[in-house]
Amino acid sequence: MTTTRPSANRTRLGTAVLGAVGLSLVLSACAPLVLGGAAVGTALVASDRRSSATQLEDQTIEMRAGSRIRDQLGGRANVYVNSYNRQVLLTGEVQNEATKAEAQSIVSGVDNVRSIVNELQVINSPGFSQRTTDTLITGRIKAGFVDARDIPTTAIKVTTTNNVVYLMGRVTAKEAERATHVARNVDGVQRVVRVFEVLTEEELKRLAPEPSVQPSNVVTPPPGSSAPATTAPRQ
Repeated sequence: MTTTRPSANRTRLGTAVLGAVGLSLVLSACAPLVLGGAAVGTALVASDRRSSATQLEDQTIEMRAGSRIRDQLGGRANVYVNSYNRQVLLTGEVQNEATKAEAQSIVSGVDNVRSIVNELQVINSPGFSQRTTDTLITGRIKAGFVDARDIPTTAIKVTTTNNVVYLMGRVTAKEAERATHVARNVDGVQRVVRVFEVLTEEELKRLAPEPSVQPSNVVTPPPGSSAPATTAPRQ
């Protein structure tokens, strides 16, 4: 019979506690910020060119429009709803032109929708292989944006339906051309449709957060000093 020493037990207990604390910290670091009942990643909110309120509105529009389309159209349509800055893009397949118009009418009744781009195709619903291809194309385009380094990935939404790529977002004319070039050169892409809101360079600068400025009357102690920062007397 093997005897376990008390010190060994304490060591194992300490290791287990540290492991649990570490896991807790990892999970809490990955937890999204919850605003107004909707989960939004803090990094996404900070870097997106929409306000946090608009991002939440877009999420709500997508959920409500998608739910109403499923309830009212059922198997007559396979519709994907994407909203960016309250501009809604409809992609997917419908059985006829009447159903395409009906889908747009349903979405127009959702609160806060500013405009609708109806790209629904009147064809039979695609099979699993086509949807897999579309997903792969979207993933390759997003990876291409990251590799390019000069494309604002958080400001652009990518949607692919039947090998047709749709780009949404708030970008400058230069960024729009760059993103379109990358998307067009991905294998399998038949066409790129731009649903961009084009910003001027001046508008883009206004969207950038203001840098924080330290008050001029605060005296910062030299490195290595334990003395707290003090406020310099006014002259």
